[in-house]
Amino acid sequence: MTTPSTESTAALGPDYVTGVLNYLADRDQHPVSYNFKPPPGVPARTGTYAKFTVPIHSARAILGQLSLDVQGFAVTRQNTAVENFYDADEVHRIYYPEVERMVREFTGAVKVHVFDHNVRSRPMAKRRENGAQEPVKVAHNDYTLKSGPQRVRDLMGNEAEALLKNRFAVINVWRPIRGPVQESPLAVCDARSMVQDDFVKHVLKYRDRDGEVYSVAYNPNHRWYYVPNQQKDEVLLLKCYDSDGRRARFTAHSAFEDPTSPPDAAPRESVEVRTLVFFAPDATT
Repeated sequence: MTTPSTESTAALGPDYVTGVLNYLADRDQHPVSYNFKPPPGVPARTGTYAKFTVPIHSARAILGQLSLDVQGFAVTRQNTAVENFYDADEVHRIYYPEVERMVREFTGAVKVHVFDHNVRSRPMAKRRENGAQEPVKVAHNDYTLKSGPQRVRDLMGNEAEALLKNRFAVINVWRPIRGPVQESPLAVCDARSMVQDDFVKHVLKYRDRDGEVYSVAYNPNHRWYYVPNQQKDEVLLLKCYDSDGRRARFTAHSAFEDPTSPPDAAPRESVEVRTLVFFAPDATT
């Protein structure tokens, strides 16, 4: 396990914690994950990960300064009429339109397509309840230079090629189902502290296709943030792809164990919604 030096942490100020993040151990690896039973003799998962102890800064003092196009993430407030985020029909019927409106207003996009969501709760995932998944405790980004445009082609049918002529982004909308989040909060890396070589293609094998995400290799320049005690109405927006290379394009993120979390903290419950966000032709200027 690698830890920051005493000198480096002393200069950080009081508003940070030291958290353990799992990084890809070697950027020369080419991880592959099968989402079905692999052929005989083929491992279901490849890729070796290593633990690094890093400073994770509180974003609370800079919430008003955060920008999707600069840091790659931002926080806004949004009330919701959803009563049960574990009811997929209710989420589709009520929350998807809420998210579409919010993202369109927040970004100035001309079109927002909400296409997917999942819920996370470690105890529920272990009990196989409500379709919940566990928090992901590996530094990653959900799309690559290839899979971002491919998602548009997969979802937008005959509109896809016309939409791809202009700027578009993939933005994840992440919020607590219950607050405050104290167990397994989400850490996000400032896009300005990353370089493209930090992102390593990770192939996802499905029966009918291959997908791609990025695993993340360690770089001591990375600057991580989180929102301590994030409340239900505090919504975190993450840029997972942007076709405009002059803006933040990717946002590495990972759940982590907050060492200041009380021992009796309630397990984190969260919902994340994925959106395709399309901009007017002049949006890259």
